[in-house]
Amino acid sequence: MTEFTNTEGIPAVLAFDCGNSAIKLATVCGETLAEAQSFAAPDFAGLASAITALWAQLPEPRRVVACSVNPTTLSRLEDELDEAIGEELLVVGRDLELPIEIAFDDCSTVGVDRICAAVAAYDHLGTACVVGDFGSAVTFDAVNDEGVFLGGAILPGCGLQLRSLERETAQLPEVELAEPTHVFGESTADAIRNGIVNGLRGAMRHFIEAYATEMGNWPLVILTGGDARLICGDIDDSDLVQAIVDDLVLRGVAISYYNSISAETGEDN
Repeated sequence: MTEFTNTEGIPAVLAFDCGNSAIKLATVCGETLAEAQSFAAPDFAGLASAITALWAQLPEPRRVVACSVNPTTLSRLEDELDEAIGEELLVVGRDLELPIEIAFDDCSTVGVDRICAAVAAYDHLGTACVVGDFGSAVTFDAVNDEGVFLGGAILPGCGLQLRSLERETAQLPEVELAEPTHVFGESTADAIRNGIVNGLRGAMRHFIEAYATEMGNWPLVILTGGDARLICGDIDDSDLVQAIVDDLVLRGVAISYYNSISAETGEDN
């Protein structure tokens, strides 16, 4: 269990990521993020108890902050918070300004989780970067050297591809995802693993190279999400990826709040 002490007056944040299939949360203080917890839709069993326990651990000052790509899930979270601790929820993009400059005019349809992951990566690196998030959906998003979010690409994630093949075909079986054993899949299951895992690896390389060409320089690459390690393989052997960072979205949620404080006080982060 991570214990936070605000000896420097840094506010502690109970950060939430409201996705389509789960609510994730973690406590954050400055650059320290405790181990995240995840509660699956639709019942989110145990969420209220976790909120109560984590909130009690956090010293003052403290705030509750979230990003959301699912209005129904966000509404459920607000109800749970009201019942568990009675605290107001600050939502990135609703109550807090987006924490990064956007390169295009209409950003209303860009997932705030993508933006939070990008701002966390750029906040740490301070240079052009690409974030690959391997969750229910797979996203590849780019930030340039000036810290401007350029946009990116969205693909179906590993689990979504597996379920789609099983449900929408007559003879393709349900398959457990794993590292492909050979470039030539010798069984249907092997061929499915080969197609999904190596297909996403190929997509990752394509987008990184395409973004680098468009930006005119080679970006650093950070991966996050539950399937990131499977797709990347051994990070030490990768010629594309510099780091895998767990819970990058939650880090970006906290950074969004810290940026709002800095804007109010006129101080740097």
